[in-house]
Amino acid sequence: MGTTKRRRRQLRRRRRLRPVLWLLLLGLLALWTLWGNTALVTTRAVFESPLLPAAFGGFRILQVSDLHDARIGQDNARLIAQARAAKPDIIVLTGDMIDSNRPDPELTLKTVEGLVSIAPVYYVSGNHEAALSWDDYHSLTRRMRALGVQVLEDQAAAISRGGTDIQLIGLKDLGFIPGSIPERRQEVTNTLRLFARDDMFTLVLSHRPELMDEYAQASCELVLCGHAHGGQVRLPLIGGLFSPGQGLFPKYDAGLYFEGGTAMYLSRGIGNSNFPLRFNNRPELVLIELKSVPAGS
Repeated sequence: MGTTKRRRRQLRRRRRLRPVLWLLLLGLLALWTLWGNTALVTTRAVFESPLLPAAFGGFRILQVSDLHDARIGQDNARLIAQARAAKPDIIVLTGDMIDSNRPDPELTLKTVEGLVSIAPVYYVSGNHEAALSWDDYHSLTRRMRALGVQVLEDQAAAISRGGTDIQLIGLKDLGFIPGSIPERRQEVTNTLRLFARDDMFTLVLSHRPELMDEYAQASCELVLCGHAHGGQVRLPLIGGLFSPGQGLFPKYDAGLYFEGGTAMYLSRGIGNSNFPLRFNNRPELVLIELKSVPAGS
């Protein structure tokens, strides 16, 4: 009888402990999730190309995407310090620096001002800039230009180093292009055909990863995109759960993708928008180092 009573007491204690343990586990999970939404990481990648002039070997590109008016430190001081520590040669902003649901242009511009103090900055728009009023968007880009940012709206720019050049093409977001989705995609193709060159290394800045077919058809060497937010919720062994423009279990959610001779790096971005939290999906800066390799290697 004594043994039976002890077992019953042990079972009662275990039953009482279960809800406490579950609450503790849920609390730790919530804290980890909240921490992960501002625990900015710098992801490093190397891209090799025989078209890259030798003078650009070691050239460092820092990508900042999908800020959505997030705060990483006071006035994004921690973000700016982390960007400075990366020692980039240029900084590229690949859209959604502002959030159209709760726009804070002063924070956006304060962040941009800090980035301009580090290296030359190039910017292309995202769908949230396209959702602003025409006046608000032009006010934002006008003030960016005044800070020294090169705003690219279906335009190309040359970047020089050691007497040689590479080409940078900046695409405006699809939201600025009238017409049906096929018509918008065709305009992207036309723009890339207008600027892309077979004899020059070409870097494309665009917000939209779902246009990978268009980038590959134009034989662009490297494309930097955002928009997908890493799939927002990242599941082990599966990847991102949802991406705007691609839906559930997107083909492109984060990291490096190849199609033909075209590579695309898709940043997980920094901020959130319609869905306020990330899960298992830390915000990131992306630092890409270029490397010149002999043709045929």
